[in-house]
Amino acid sequence: MALASAVASVLTLPLAGASAGPVGDGGASALRGAAPADGRPRTPGPRRTPLLLGLATAARCGPELSSPDGVEAQTCVLTQGEETWARTYYRNATGHALGSSLTLMGPDGRTVQTACAVDAEDDPGVCETPRERTAGEPGAYSAVVEFAMSGDGPLLLRSGSNSGRR
Repeated sequence: MALASAVASVLTLPLAGASAGPVGDGGASALRGAAPADGRPRTPGPRRTPLLLGLATAARCGPELSSPDGVEAQTCVLTQGEETWARTYYRNATGHALGSSLTLMGPDGRTVQTACAVDAEDDPGVCETPRERTAGEPGAYSAVVEFAMSGDGPLLLRSGSNSGRR
């Protein structure tokens, strides 16, 4: 019998502790969401998530473009902290492998260029330049990508970030 009452006491103890609430906060009614004694509605405090702990990435993107030949692309300049780089999102529905050249243009004539092989598959792809330390204002950067048939083939599409100074 003593064991049964001890188990009952242990089982009710956590429930009693949870309903008491911290001292001076209005007791159990505060835990149920009731308004504080001054009648103002309760507003939630700031929330922090693991996704917001890193640096935000700013993206300045041009329009989504497509060519009659089946190439689609959108080109962006990305800045995160003290780094800037270019990225293009593309889709190749031509049925042929393509070559592409992605160029990031910065202040004072600085450029970074990357060549990306674009498979003949109709799957979305991404091409990026290496990240570089931002020099000057991030808005002074722009990017452009050109897609052409591999080798000396004709230009199929040119897509820009449209983020340079005007």
